[in-house]
Parts: sequence; C-alpha cells; structure tokens
Amino acid sequence: MTSPRWEASADLAVVGTGVAGLTAALRAHSLGLRVLVVTKGAADEGNTRWAQGGVAVVLPGEHEAGDSVDKHVADTLVAGAGLCDDDAVRAIIADGPAAVTRLRELGAVFDPGADGNLARTREGGHSAFRVVHAGGDATGAEIERALLAATRDGRLPILEHHVAVQALRTPAGSVTGLTVLDDCGVPGVITAAAVLLASGGLGQLYQATSNPEVATGDGIALALRAGAPVADIEFVQFHPTVLYTGQGARGRCPLVTEAVRGEGAVLIDATGASVMRGVHPLADLAPRDVVAAAITRRMAEGRGGIDDHVFLDATRLADVDFATRFPTVYAACLAAGIDPAVTPIPVAPAAHFSCGGVIATVDGRTAVPGLYAAGEVASTGLHGANRLASNSLLEGLVVGARAAEAIAADLADGRLGDPRLAVVSDIPVAPVADRDSLQRVMSRYAAIGREAEGLAVVGSVLDVSAVVRPLDTREAVEDAALTLVARSLIAAAAARTESRGCHVRTDFPIRDDANWRRSLVVRLNPSGQPVLAAPTALRGAA
Repeated sequence: MTSPRWEASADLAVVGTGVAGLTAALRAHSLGLRVLVVTKGAADEGNTRWAQGGVAVVLPGEHEAGDSVDKHVADTLVAGAGLCDDDAVRAIIADGPAAVTRLRELGAVFDPGADGNLARTREGGHSAFRVVHAGGDATGAEIERALLAATRDGRLPILEHHVAVQALRTPAGSVTGLTVLDDCGVPGVITAAAVLLASGGLGQLYQATSNPEVATGDGIALALRAGAPVADIEFVQFHPTVLYTGQGARGRCPLVTEAVRGEGAVLIDATGASVMRGVHPLADLAPRDVVAAAITRRMAEGRGGIDDHVFLDATRLADVDFATRFPTVYAACLAAGIDPAVTPIPVAPAAHFSCGGVIATVDGRTAVPGLYAAGEVASTGLHGANRLASNSLLEGLVVGARAAEAIAADLADGRLGDPRLAVVSDIPVAPVADRDSLQRVMSRYAAIGREAEGLAVVGSVLDVSAVVRPLDTREAVEDAALTLVARSLIAAAAARTESRGCHVRTDFPIRDDANWRRSLVVRLNPSGQPVLAAPTALRGAA
C-alpha cells in the first residue's frame, strides 16, 4: 500500500457538491467552521443539476387556495406507503419555506407566475399546484449554479477529482476524517472532527438510469464500512418517463419531467389507449411507483407490437408552449428526432431515486459519532417506500442546513472525536464485481418486478464475478460500492415478502401491513457481509 502523500485538516469534511452538500457547507462556513468540500468529479457533475421538476413547497402568501403544509405532509405520507416517519416528514416540510427563502437570497431565480408570485406546477402524488421551478424544467441546474456561485464568492474550498475511499476513525470508533484518492490514484488524508456524506444515490446499479455516471452508491458503502446502518435500501424509485432512444439503452437517459404530465400530457400505448385510465384516481399524476408499475405491465402486454416503451402524448397541451416551458426536454427530444408538439414522446421507466440510505435524523446525525448524512444518501424517514415528486431538492435544502447546525453544536459541546487520534490505515481491499454483469442482473431481476429466484440469481452472479482487490483507483472504489450496495439491496428485497411502494414482488404481490409495515435495517457483519439487523430508533426529528 502506498502511504498518504498529503494531509489536510478541517472542522468539517463534506463529501458531495449537490444541493445537500453545498447547502451544508455554506451554512457551516457561515457558522465559523473550517470546511473542506470533496467531490470525485468536477464540482457541477452531481445529480442536482439534472433535476428538472422543481421544489415542492407551500410558500406563505403565494400558494394555491386551500393548500397547506398539512396537505403537503399528507400527500408525502400517502406516497410513502406506510413507511415514512411522521415526525421527520412534518419537520422537513415545515422547514421548506424558510429553506427556499434562503436559497433565493443566495441568488437562485425561480420562474415567475402571471399573478406576480412564483409559478407553480403539479406533479404525481400532489393534491395541489405547489412545485416551484426554474428555467422551465431546469430547476436543479439553477440551484446548482446559485450554490456554486455562493461557494466561490465565500472562498469555500472544493477539492475536485478526489474520491472518498474510507472514513478515518479513532480507537473509540468516532469518525474523524477521510482517506481520498485523486484521479491518478495518489492517496491523501483529510482529518476533520465531522464528516458529512452528501454523495447522492445509486442509479448506476442499473443499465438505464436518469442519474449521471457518478451515482455509484459510494457514500452508502463508506458508511456501512464505518459501522453505520442503512434502511429502506430495497426501495429504488424508477421514474416512469425517461426518453426512450432505442433498444438496449444504457447509462444516463434524458429525463422527461413529471411536470409535463402536470401540464396535461397523458401516457398512451402504441394503439393510442390510455395507460393510466382506471389504474388510480389521480390517473397520469398518480405516485411514481404506481405509474412506473402500470407502464411496466402495459409494456409486457406488447400492444401494437411494442413491448419496450410507451408514449407520452403532449401534442394537445392547452396554452403551453412546450419549447418554452420545457426547454431541456424539448432539446433532448429534438436531438432524438422527435418534435413533442406533433409526435408523442417514446418513454420508459428507468432507475431514478434511492428512497433509503444511511439512517439519519433530520439533523443529519447517524449512529456513528462524527458521521452525518444528508440528501439522497440518507434515510431520514421522509420518503418511506416511495418518494413524493420534488421532495428531494426540498430535503437537500432543509437537512443540509440542519446538519451544518447540528455539527456546529456537537463540535461546540465536545461530542465529537479528536482528529489527532485518527487511525490512518492502508487503502482497504473489498470485493469488486464486474460492473456490466452487475448492472445486467440488477436490471433483469432487481428492478421494478422482483421474485425470490431472480434475487438469488443476482447474489450468485455477484459472488461469482467479485474479486477482492485494493480500492486504489476511482473505478475500483465505485465498483466495490456498487457491489456492496447491490448485496445490501437484494438482502432486504429478498426478506421483504410483500409488495409496497417501489418494491414490487411478483411472487408476493400484496401489501402486508400486519408483518411488513416497518423498515428493514442492514449492517455489515464482522466478515464485511451485509445482513439484516435489529431496528434502530435513530430516525425522524430526534
């Protein structure tokens, strides 16, 4: 093993430059903490900039008549299919208006409406028009722009092209820093009293995803190896509508935001028949798990001779200039030779959002002292078994800020470990499976429809293809993370013998509240294998 070539120190090391990470870093910096942000790519390469729809929030004095925080809470709980933490849901959604106000003060510009207030749209699972957006369908890009601009103005250091390999820990078990690698494999050490994971999701577990290439579950794997438990990892939300560009689509696929359906577009099959009629009272604006499952069933029927996609018909939208309202989607469609004003858009489901992750409170605290988590990498109890549309950017804004405040308070109260006691060890070794094989079997057997035999096949393929090797390159770190997260997911998915939210078992198609209205917790056993563990009380607004 090559010894670390350099060392840096900070009060807080933040892993990730998306909405949660940058929000936390800026808030911590404003509280006087020395902050170092680490990202394995360029600062703007994370998932946040790809978010199209918007931020779900009930703003005082400029919301739809009759809408309220209570109704937003109720919609979130319904979408979560019985697994949300009620206190966490209320705490995060209630903090939403202030979080959006702070973001606008940093310079984020949202689209104005005709009444002088912010424009609002409606997305799946919402009972009201409460999703504010920017650039039509470029909300994430605008949020990322504003946050990055604020970090540069405040001279907040961002270490780009460095992947976090493992957490440093004291002999007592507190996390006190990170080992990182640059793109050439040169190792370095960052000592810090606190580490905040804001590294995003795990969409690259699957062949087709809306996520960028960086979404390889690194933060979940790092947290598991540091002793933190994860929960709800079996609940992976598949976005119902990514642009279908041909057989065998791989990697990041262009997203067709749910807001297109919010403006009146409808899903149809190759014969022109409605996909969602009679499926759910909200029809095309049903929660995402319902819509994705309905599309999957319709594709299996192969109506009109097409069994790998359906269509989103936006040709008859009233009073909507598609190119102006949805410039990102419009450009992607034109690149594929489709004019959505005259031709229905071919779409199919793809891996989109991890509803579970590292168990954390709404203040970002995990079970391991010194380790915090916010954003998609975390499981705060907000999403449960299925995320309500556009609650993710909201969660990043709220929990990112709350985590920074919690870290400052824990540091001031002496609750964190001493970075001088950090044990710097060799670069770890871990099982690394072939990524192509992993993505293929996960897409075939552990995506929208699952059953016991297929999940066992995934486990066998991972066992056969995995090779223990040093995590001495970014690729090795990513592939090891995908391997560990895939094993964690199939362990939970095999145990959950019911269908709920994003988790659909074809051999157990019924939701079973008597036995399964609870989260499944996964930890690593002493040999480093993910196993189901006893439930933990560390959730919600603690």
